[in-house]
Amino acid sequence: MDSLVLSRRDLDFLLYEWLDVTALTARERFAEHGRETFDAVLDVCAHMATELFATHNKISDQQEPHLVDGRVVLPAEIGVALQAFAGAGLLCAGLDASLGGMQLPAVIEKAGFAWFMAANVATASYPLLSMANANLLLAYGSPEQVDRYARPMLTGRFFGTMCLSEPQAGSSLGDMRTRAVADGTNWRLFGNKMWISGGEHELAENIIHLVLARIEGAAAGVKGLSLFIVPRYLLDAKGNPAIANDVCLAGLNHKMGYRGTVNTLLNFGEGRFTPDGSAGARGFLVGQPGQGLACMFHMMNEARIGVGLGATALGYTAYLHALAYARTRLQGRPQGSRDPAAAQVPIVRHADVRRMLLAQKSYVEGGLALNLYCARLVDEQRTGEPGARREALLLLDLLTPVAKSWPSAWCLEANNLAIQVHGGYGYTRDFNVEQFWRDNRLNAIHEGTHGIQALDLLGRKVGMQEGAALALLVERVRRTIAAAPAVLSDQAALLTRWFDRLLEVTAVLRDAADRQVALANASVYLDAFGHVVLAWIWLEQGRVAAVGEQSDAHFYAGKLAACRYFFSRELPKVGAMLDLLEGLDDDLIRLQDDGL
Repeated sequence: MDSLVLSRRDLDFLLYEWLDVTALTARERFAEHGRETFDAVLDVCAHMATELFATHNKISDQQEPHLVDGRVVLPAEIGVALQAFAGAGLLCAGLDASLGGMQLPAVIEKAGFAWFMAANVATASYPLLSMANANLLLAYGSPEQVDRYARPMLTGRFFGTMCLSEPQAGSSLGDMRTRAVADGTNWRLFGNKMWISGGEHELAENIIHLVLARIEGAAAGVKGLSLFIVPRYLLDAKGNPAIANDVCLAGLNHKMGYRGTVNTLLNFGEGRFTPDGSAGARGFLVGQPGQGLACMFHMMNEARIGVGLGATALGYTAYLHALAYARTRLQGRPQGSRDPAAAQVPIVRHADVRRMLLAQKSYVEGGLALNLYCARLVDEQRTGEPGARREALLLLDLLTPVAKSWPSAWCLEANNLAIQVHGGYGYTRDFNVEQFWRDNRLNAIHEGTHGIQALDLLGRKVGMQEGAALALLVERVRRTIAAAPAVLSDQAALLTRWFDRLLEVTAVLRDAADRQVALANASVYLDAFGHVVLAWIWLEQGRVAAVGEQSDAHFYAGKLAACRYFFSRELPKVGAMLDLLEGLDDDLIRLQDDGL
């Protein structure tokens, strides 16, 4: 029976037929690997995700985190699944062997992790955050910090968080008030943080908070922020949790979805837990003072790509559920049939249901391809030749807002359509698709909202290094168009048309005299840019599918059908968006508050 979690056949297509990940094994870092080891990792991930993660997805949704005697209680199945995940070495799968890692390519690591996010995104968020936390410390922490905090996270002894948002600041990081006061060679922190996923639980021996705070006397705004390690429990000389730090759980947030991920408000520096009663959560500076946001972006960018992958995975599993339902649900008869005694047909035979399924397929398979392409860029950035590394970094910077936000919008639409395919049943808790939608709705918000990603793309990324990243994308897209087979000549022509138009409008926006007006519709620009990028990704997939083996003709025919659907029904949507942008519409600037 085909999996309802994720499509292994699609992963094989993307990894081996399109991205050619086996070619990476010619590089020293991956020399001990081959397709056999890559397949073995994917098999393990698929099995564990299906047997340990998916099995408690509804349980953790229905039994959301709650407090008993001041402690957070979660379903026991979450801890069992996470212990198995850590025991399989997946927390450090992509890291050096010296750190206990397997030295897997990032693209294989992400493909494997997609199984867990599709099976149970809430439980998967604990290792996602912990891996990103540890990776930040590996990049910016001292050797002692790596040994005391990162290594235990890589074995599952400790878990990690990121603490940015505050009640009065939200996404406006420059308005943070949490302060750090010097205490000898270390620091004491005072303040409040909220929306902290994984901020309090009993799933590990310790929780390592990475906290942005302002050292007393530091500059206002983001330039005055520094980054601190603030452990839930302070460690003894042997690295074991010893005494409680001055970190207090102030409350739990009760969410629409992602319920299995405990989400907290934390207070630092209340003086409630320190043995001597002295206030201030003890923190340890990471990197240099005033460089906190630069360090944190290492974790945030990793998390943003992870959010895009999670959004894709949730849309993908919903599509597979809807497809299976449509193939077995009998209702109605074909158009033109007037015999009420004739047998009913599966709803997949109805044209409008096929429309919804093909739309879902184009969104989720496109989103997965985009995210794995970005992961492949990470491998190029880390192990390629110097010129290839530079190009990979540029493209990755440019595509990160798209990789985060496009799936968060359009794979959510796939969830919406999955409910519609189920009809009234989809609106009930008897079927999984309603939960998939609720879980996925978060992804357009956390780790930088859609609007923030849009400002990043238009306000910074397309113009960085005098447009070098955009020029590189132009080169890659032109190359794909030139390589398109005859069967996709119409799609190649459409991509040429709309990509050229996007570049023209980008120039208009970059040259606009009033930058505020140019950025007022940045979200529209991100939508248009994302759709054009996905058309490119689909032409890439179509190029490979067009020469696929006849022994698997149905699979390749499905790829080409989704490609044609995206070009004929999705890509033209950018026309109205680009018209609006080119006109430098200033209605949102001129509108007064009392007009809303």
